Amino acid sequence: MSWLRKKSVLVPIDFSEWSYSAIATAKEYVETETSLKLIHVLTPLHPADPASMWNTLDHEQRKQKVKVFLKDKLVEMGYQEIPIEVKIGDPSTEIVDYAKETGTELVVMPSHGRKGVSRFLLGSVAERVVRLSPCPVLVLK
Repeated sequence: MSWLRKKSVLVPIDFSEWSYSAIATAKEYVETETSLKLIHVLTPLHPADPASMWNTLDHEQRKQKVKVFLKDKLVEMGYQEIPIEVKIGDPSTEIVDYAKETGTELVVMPSHGRKGVSRFLLGSVAERVVRLSPCPVLVLK
């Protein structure tokens, strides 16, 4: 599959087992782990959230905690050198913007398979990424 090799592959992580398994699939498309990029998108804190009201946790602290957790999880899975980015905002928008910023050639992400009303109400991050992405998106079932 050397003709399918990519220089930069992005994997959005939402802490689900499906997103962690997408890392192995994405790794098949790159030469080294450093060509992979992981992104996790945090939602902004609600103003009524105690951490927000009492200023006990700011955006940078939240991002750092997620990076440390992901780094530990990746080491546990056997990945040592995958760069991790943590953003705050709308997941699909942040994923697409990061793909544009970094010159990503492929996005590999799972679909959680929501159907019917739950999909209509919650929307589909994967669907929006497919529509807006500047590069091909591999959606895993």
